[in-house]
Amino acid sequence: MAMTKPVLSLLAHLHAALLLLLLSGAGAAVYDVTRYGARPDGVTDSTLPFLRAWADACRSPHQATVLVPPGMFLVGSATFTGPCATHAVTFSIAGTLVAPTGYGWDATTGRWITFESVEGLTVSGGILDGRGASLWSCKRQQQQQPHVHCPTGASSLTISNSRDVVVDGTRSTNSELFHMVVLQSHGVTLQQVTVDAPEDSPNTDGIHVHMSSNVAVSNADIRTGDDCVSIGPGNSNLWIERVSCGPGHGISIGSLGQQQGMAVEAVRNVTVKTTWFTGTTNGFRIKTWGTSKRGLISGITFVDSTMIGVHNPIIIDQNYCPGKKLCSDQSSGIKISQVRYIDIRGWSMTPVAVTFNCSRSNPCSGISLQNVRLMYEGMRLAKSSCRNVKGRTAGLVVPPSCL
Repeated sequence: MAMTKPVLSLLAHLHAALLLLLLSGAGAAVYDVTRYGARPDGVTDSTLPFLRAWADACRSPHQATVLVPPGMFLVGSATFTGPCATHAVTFSIAGTLVAPTGYGWDATTGRWITFESVEGLTVSGGILDGRGASLWSCKRQQQQQPHVHCPTGASSLTISNSRDVVVDGTRSTNSELFHMVVLQSHGVTLQQVTVDAPEDSPNTDGIHVHMSSNVAVSNADIRTGDDCVSIGPGNSNLWIERVSCGPGHGISIGSLGQQQGMAVEAVRNVTVKTTWFTGTTNGFRIKTWGTSKRGLISGITFVDSTMIGVHNPIIIDQNYCPGKKLCSDQSSGIKISQVRYIDIRGWSMTPVAVTFNCSRSNPCSGISLQNVRLMYEGMRLAKSSCRNVKGRTAGLVVPPSCL
């Protein structure tokens, strides 16, 4: 039987009271944002109270918790900056943070909630509602009418230049842009997170990792309009496990080769284990621009995945060139090697379930398929397509390999 709103509200307040009691009993200093003037009405701007509560918690020499109690809190673009006096700060959210209505309020940063230069932080629970629908509408109109101007939008949660951060049990909904971003950070863990946005919401990557190392994603449920997880250049030692994706564009490495300021763009040592894809555009995708930019992708393992109604279950595309501008006649300078696909099963929405479209100047090497069974539309035999690729197979491989 469904619970009424009063009962749910009572349970939320009891949870917050219990949390406050536990934190106080554990000796943690608790900084409740409502004591700084934040109001849980979803209308009053609570940005400054949040920042003040953070500043006091960050200065504390002892274990400290910023507490966001139940309710809806309107928060504008806010950067919670470290380093803090202690490496044991918790940002505990029992309520919902809502972004300002409309779009363009984030024009200076492109971010909504940011944690910058922190170490040992835990972000726990809560809902982040980016209210992105009006910006998505603008972008859809822009596709039909190019003269229409739309801002890029704001990523909902960004962990930047930080170490040893845990994001646990947080839900991001309707972000204007990327939902969760890990940028230039080390030792970040995202666990039990949920991402929710419509299938037609543009550029709403669920989790984006960029120029970071030792990042782990586990037990994530992602439904969005772009990549469920996107891995940009400059990343190494990533572990992604137990992720449900769909709708969305799959789990992507890249794109690389887009002249992003690095002398060599590289992604190394990535493991993606135990995943489920339902109705996605792609399953596992590696994409590089068809430009001469140097770089490499190496040491990638995709293992134990179920794909249901996926358009491109396995794809490497080294001729990625949206709009066919400035790259359509070039060969990718990104070297792809040592990529393994193990225990992949399910069915494709398209006849070609496995595509390796590699660079003519830097052919893919060390590609392996082991125990792969991908059909077409349920029980029909699918096909493979290979171009400029060297590799091997082991065990049962369906469709028949072209390696």
